[in-house]
Amino acid sequence: MSARAVRAALWTMSLAVLLGFTGFVFFALQVERQQTVLNQHSEGMIVLTGGADRLADAISLFSQGHADRMLITGVNPGITRAEIGRLNPKYRDLIDCCVDLGYEAVNTFGNAKEARLWAERNGVSHSIIVVTSNYHMPRALAELHLALPDHELIPYSVVSLRMRDESWWQSSQALRLVASEYVKYVLVIGRIQFVKIWMRAKEAKTNFSK
Repeated sequence: MSARAVRAALWTMSLAVLLGFTGFVFFALQVERQQTVLNQHSEGMIVLTGGADRLADAISLFSQGHADRMLITGVNPGITRAEIGRLNPKYRDLIDCCVDLGYEAVNTFGNAKEARLWAERNGVSHSIIVVTSNYHMPRALAELHLALPDHELIPYSVVSLRMRDESWWQSSQALRLVASEYVKYVLVIGRIQFVKIWMRAKEAKTNFSK
């Protein structure tokens, strides 16, 4: 390899590292560190399971009348509506009448698919409150926007006490968590852009054939 080629490769690698680091810092700074304040009503609410505080916050929010119906997506097959009601006895009647459980999703992509099917079945056609952890929210919204392009998605970020009290760079655990989520987010954005380009190309080919 020539000296020019080596310099070009090093320059390209340096640029990639710089762009990656800049993107990570921007992503980390966008992660909410304060609990969301919600002052509006929506047709539906979706809570993505995973974080310990997500479900409790979502049920409390739902009980305040912020949505008409709620989906808990990505539920462990061993968890039933009765079990959730037992753990939240104050809201048992509300859970029995207006909360749906989705068992099929095993990741965020699956959550979005489950949410789309749920919205279609229940006539949720305009606005949805999305409840998930603050660090997970960007990726969740990216997947949900692709699955529900015509819906207004209203984020409600659940912030753990640790991330509220400490900056992500002050905790090695939080740093690893945010860094891991950033990598997943970049991969999702890449896949979504590829899908959009493929769909546009397919549409253009169809129009050309006509």
